Amino acid sequence: MKVGFIGTGVMGNSLVKHLLEEGHEVSIYTRTASKATNLLEAGALWKDSPKLLAADAEVVFTMVGYPSDVEEIYFGEEGIIENAKEGAVLIDLTTSKPELARDIFKASLKRGVSSLDAPVSGGDVGARSGLLSIMVGGEEATFKQMQPLLDLFGGNIVHQGPAGAGQHTKMCNQIIIASNMMGVSEALIYALKAGLDPETVLLSISSGAAGSWSLSNLAPKMISRNFEPGFYIKHFIKDMRIAADEAEVMGLDLPALHLSLSLFESLAEKGYEDKGTQALIVQYEDNNFKEPKTV
Repeated sequence: MKVGFIGTGVMGNSLVKHLLEEGHEVSIYTRTASKATNLLEAGALWKDSPKLLAADAEVVFTMVGYPSDVEEIYFGEEGIIENAKEGAVLIDLTTSKPELARDIFKASLKRGVSSLDAPVSGGDVGARSGLLSIMVGGEEATFKQMQPLLDLFGGNIVHQGPAGAGQHTKMCNQIIIASNMMGVSEALIYALKAGLDPETVLLSISSGAAGSWSLSNLAPKMISRNFEPGFYIKHFIKDMRIAADEAEVMGLDLPALHLSLSLFESLAEKGYEDKGTQALIVQYEDNNFKEPKTV
């Protein structure tokens, strides 16, 4: 198929590789062209704007940073909805607002175009291995049509319901991660204070009832002080703020979500916004060892 992909960052880069490896003709656009050099060398085609990319693709994937980026790319005379081919499918992999996903769906229908909101979970590791969890909102017929492409990215792909349902499901995912990241950090701080070897502790607890993706994949990075991003702190803060806003609309009291958000916001204020979420351990070190760390 002729596929367009907008946003070739930490995760998008790997997803484009999967498409190329399967023989699809892939056109790409990203604001920072240097991030796409390896993809162009691998056979991807460069487009100078989202408008030009959309006009030449049967399917357009987007994976950008913030809801404001999604709005800018999708709407207006230069946006992909206005310039997409009739019958094309637009798939937003960005974690964004459920309401925005519904707006994209309605606007796409008026243009004879289909859309899916399909946020993902699994970070850079899942993107590279093609084993992301993908939560999809939109019409079931469109989902079934696009499943062969989504299968290239994910090992767990579930249609959650109408437009916006994928984004709501991703909020559930992020709420769990928010609490879990605090638990992982607190466990490691406890181990250090108790005089234990954190790596040895992980041997016992990673495969027990406390086991989780964050414990297995991010705790070792915390121990080794590897804070390079598989998922940016600034993007996780964005996700938690969306979840908190949606929870407020629904009249929910979610204290763990708000506590995690405050911890990550404090960390971002110290200059860690472009580090991976595993850098949360630094906030706990600052709170408990009284020797603030710097980036």
